[in-house]
Amino acid sequence: MASKREQGVEYIKTLKIGERISVRGLAHDLEISEGTAYQAIKTAEDRGLVSTIERVGTVRIDQMPPAQMETLNYHALIQIINGVVLGGDAGLNKVLHRFLIGAMTGDRMVPYITKDSLLIVGNREEIQRLALENGAAVLITGGLGASPAIIELANQKALPVLMTPFDTYTVASLINRALADQAIKHKIATVADIYIPLAQTQYLYSRQTVADYKRLNRNTNHSRFPVITQRQQLVGVVTSKDILDHGGQTTIDKVMTATPATVNETTSLASVSHMMVYDGYELIPVVDNRMHLLGIISRQDVMATLDSHQEPLQLHDTFYDQVVSNLKETIGGVYQLVVTPQMINQLGTISLGVLSELVVNTCQRLLLTKLKRPSTIDQVDLHYLRLIQLDTELTITPVIMESGRHSAKLDVNVQQGGGLVAKAIIVCQLLEGHRGK
Repeated sequence: MASKREQGVEYIKTLKIGERISVRGLAHDLEISEGTAYQAIKTAEDRGLVSTIERVGTVRIDQMPPAQMETLNYHALIQIINGVVLGGDAGLNKVLHRFLIGAMTGDRMVPYITKDSLLIVGNREEIQRLALENGAAVLITGGLGASPAIIELANQKALPVLMTPFDTYTVASLINRALADQAIKHKIATVADIYIPLAQTQYLYSRQTVADYKRLNRNTNHSRFPVITQRQQLVGVVTSKDILDHGGQTTIDKVMTATPATVNETTSLASVSHMMVYDGYELIPVVDNRMHLLGIISRQDVMATLDSHQEPLQLHDTFYDQVVSNLKETIGGVYQLVVTPQMINQLGTISLGVLSELVVNTCQRLLLTKLKRPSTIDQVDLHYLRLIQLDTELTITPVIMESGRHSAKLDVNVQQGGGLVAKAIIVCQLLEGHRGK
């Protein structure tokens, strides 16, 4: 029987596209707690079934495109803005590069209209025509339609004319967020960028034998292989240690390691690197959501790729980046900042999560500077000793207590006006091969 959260998700699937959803309303309709209703809505949002829109609320939407979509095209944009196609269907696969708002007169707007851009406008038909004639798609706000002449021109030009029920401010915010999210995703290296596909992967079937393993080992000089069924589903991994003391006719399913660690195409290389360093993996199978083997990713390729990305990743649009950008390094690895309104909780004091991120960031920056090693976090033991108010000036001082080949432990003091307000012990996993500048 499905959990109450999953029942909530299934109920959300039955709602009409565009229908608003609230925690209280969902809890009332299904007779569940508001906590469960909230979890159901968040799960639905993760699956692309709902979207929270500024000044509108949470609404039911069509299934969102895959998280690792390579480009933002008009077909995907329709789902983000809850749009309707009025004309120009043949151009829905065109890529959206930029957008502008049609708030000027036509003669003033022409220099800003570029080919393959999107013009956001109301029911100003002369501006809609101007955009199409200059190679730009049109998005009409406020639920307004388009004339037959505009639709015919859109079809001729293969340029989409879309309609959205939202106002100009809301839809511009949605598009800007989508473009920013896409830019961030493109900067993060994932398994999909470097893994070895199935056609080039050496593997064994579960009913093959130890003799088959030895033959493949001799031919490839590799010692670790994925094990799959006849339907290409991953069931294990076999290594040279697994076959010791077993005869050649022993089948692989008798000696393999079942349910091995796996990754998917969207897993970040930083996460894979952490798994490989922490658990000592030289190779990890890449699978889809049904555990079909897609290929493998090797430790050597992961480390080489991370090593080639020596410049720090500058996203400049995540909440994390907005928070840590306030940290200013002073002499001797000491960091200072002022608590801003974005950092506080409902009580007007700094959020524990924000404070944790600030402390962790100073540790990672210190390790990159002192040890020339990037890192991921294994453990955070943070003690919030005094309430830290808005506009407070903080000094954060991380000190490396001990470091080894794979990990480091740091002691961190957070001070306000010379007094201790928070203290932390941070354990970091040091990544290999990727050298800081």
